[in-house]
Amino acid sequence: MEQKLRRDRHMGANLKALRTSAKLSQEKLCAELQRRGCDIGRTTYEKYETGELNIRISVLIELRKIYGCGYERFFEGLDPDEPK
Repeated sequence: MEQKLRRDRHMGANLKALRTSAKLSQEKLCAELQRRGCDIGRTTYEKYETGELNIRISVLIELRKIYGCGYERFFEGLDPDEPK
């Protein structure tokens, strides 16, 4: 039986906005993540930004440290009931 992927909200646009505002390429960001112990390649990270893969919590923790932001920044705009 073929299983279909269910589309859900993803934080890809927020991840990309944080990365570009930090003036980092995907390659440089992944190099920094690898230096911090997250074994992640650029193609995997690209899939986080496009919503093809869900981001691992360990990567999210390190991204928060790199960007110096709170976790809420990753989830901005994802709750349709959240006031704008």
